[in-house]
Amino acid sequence: MQTFDSIDLPKPVRRALSELGYDTPTPIQAKSIPPALRGGDVLGSAQTGTGKSAAFAIPTLSRLISKDQDKSSPGSHKPRALVLSPTRELASQIQESFAKYGRFTGLRQAAIFGGVNQFHQVKALRKGVDIIVATPGRLMDLMQQGFVDLTAIEVLILDEADRMLDMGFIDPIRKIASKVPADRQTLLFSATMPREIERLANSLLANPTRIAVDPVASAAPKIDQSLYFVQRSQKPALMLHLLNHEEVVRAIVFTRTKRGADKLARSLERGQVRCSTIHGNKSQNQRKQALLMFRTGKSSVLVATDVAARGLDVDGITHAFNYDIPVEPEAYVHRIGRTGRAGRTGVAISLCDKSERPLLRAIERLTGDRVQAVDLPADLPEIEPVRSSREHGSNAGVGESRNSMKPGSDKGSRGRSGRSRSESSVNTKSGSGAKRRRKSVKPNKQGGEKTHERQVGKPKAKSGGESQGRKRRSGASATGRPAAGTRNPRKKKVKRKASPKAAR
Repeated sequence: MQTFDSIDLPKPVRRALSELGYDTPTPIQAKSIPPALRGGDVLGSAQTGTGKSAAFAIPTLSRLISKDQDKSSPGSHKPRALVLSPTRELASQIQESFAKYGRFTGLRQAAIFGGVNQFHQVKALRKGVDIIVATPGRLMDLMQQGFVDLTAIEVLILDEADRMLDMGFIDPIRKIASKVPADRQTLLFSATMPREIERLANSLLANPTRIAVDPVASAAPKIDQSLYFVQRSQKPALMLHLLNHEEVVRAIVFTRTKRGADKLARSLERGQVRCSTIHGNKSQNQRKQALLMFRTGKSSVLVATDVAARGLDVDGITHAFNYDIPVEPEAYVHRIGRTGRAGRTGVAISLCDKSERPLLRAIERLTGDRVQAVDLPADLPEIEPVRSSREHGSNAGVGESRNSMKPGSDKGSRGRSGRSRSESSVNTKSGSGAKRRRKSVKPNKQGGEKTHERQVGKPKAKSGGESQGRKRRSGASATGRPAAGTRNPRKKKVKRKASPKAAR
């Protein structure tokens, strides 16, 4: 069996691997590291959770420390390795991997991605870095501003290339590659190899070593997969039941939509389940905080969309739940690959309603295995569905419009605050400024109406009619504004010549 000691690695890298407890490389690492150390291009195909980050980080660090670079001034310290990744989370994790494996090399890394202010990223680039891990969008932005110089790049790495294809990053990748020296080394890794990725590889790589390990159609063998056929309305109750009754230490729950992730998180929190949420609508700081709480154990459940299906490497995830069946069959393998990583065991449970059965059949055709169905628990509780604020607002509007159409109903004359017009606040203006008065109408003992006033400021009138009459006599209109032709008392008095008409 091959070990890291049998691979010709520099002492600083070997020391870091030894302290991390890494003795035996994974299959993708054992096949990718030797040709990459020789300086050749590599085209690797492997599913997530197989150790691709170390497969390109270890040979890249070994190459960079073998060559000295002028670091006498920040301007002369140009980046020599560039890694492109599809998401912010994956970029952060790759940067952390380089930091772990290169802790004794003295090389500096920087992660560049959107969603945050670029100040600290630009500051790191000005100080000088050896390795840049970036998403294509933010990197293009900084290149256009003149903050990134790629003329000294020796190694170009593309991780999760098929995901970047799905996100529309192929053209930016080509533009970035055109700014990198042609004599570079290129490493491209992808879970799948569609035709577009093949064409991209042919244009960027020169006589690459092709490596295929654990294709995406196969799930990790140590993941126990099961399935519940359930109605859509019962999914929240079943999800809460599984989290409370299964031996869940740390779980990730995948939903199809961002809105669905928020609704499920609120439902679980009502059931006393500590959970965090991560999806595309969250800011980078919110996503970072959610992952931190999940990693540190402050929340045992992470509710996420497919933004976390790739690249999320958190130790100790025991369960992966598919609250919604994914539309793309390949996404199923990436989702359940969050558990059972690095040879560990894991549990993957899916919840499938009637409308999702075609998606389930597509997954089974891809993997070639039938997911075992499990009977629903008999003591499944009923949970009131959690509605979003948008749904609450729309339902309230429908109810109010229906009530206002009923004969004899007084809701049609009520404002948004629920008070009738006679109970609402009235703003009046006088010569000295605006005063607010609230009137409420209450029936008196004789069956009529008696007006009670609560005034703010100096009282002006005892009744609405007297107030209106006094305002008109003082030159104010019924709306509380100065009537046409009257002088605003707040404005400075200006002496004007009297016209003949005014003199008469």
